[in-house]
Amino acid sequence: MRLEKCWFCSSTIYPGHGIQFVRNDAKIFRFCRSKCHKNFKMKRNPRKVKWTKAYRKLHGKELTKDTTFEFERKRNRPERYDRNLVQDTLKAIKKVEEVRVRREAALWEKRMKGNTSKQIKEDVRELEQSISLVKAPLVMQEDPGLTLPKKTEKIKVKVSKQSMEE
Repeated sequence: MRLEKCWFCSSTIYPGHGIQFVRNDAKIFRFCRSKCHKNFKMKRNPRKVKWTKAYRKLHGKELTKDTTFEFERKRNRPERYDRNLVQDTLKAIKKVEEVRVRREAALWEKRMKGNTSKQIKEDVRELEQSISLVKAPLVMQEDPGLTLPKKTEKIKVKVSKQSMEE
């Protein structure tokens, strides 16, 4: 069973799926779905379309240069069957996958590192804007005959960094 890669988005194409386009110069383009085929026909550059792997790699969203990708390369030379070699290969595949997952997690942590302060500021701003929504249900529970005031007054809330980290 041969698994191909989509020319446009680089996703895996399983046998019996996708579209194949052969140009006049005998160059073969394989597409995983009609979305990729239509984008190709519109002459769009995959590096400029945000949902493709080419865009994600170009803009630092995914790992680009990693030694684990060398194991995924397509090889045209057949290997002679050897039971020990197959066992070692299967063990290596598991180990390589673990390494890849760890490296992708480290990349994600590195990318998200600067977002904590930004997220804290957004949370504080949202809390300041909608503090009445937070306080109103408690007041209603204490005294069911109480109605909400017509005019909402602004309440300033100070949040320390220690309480945000906990």
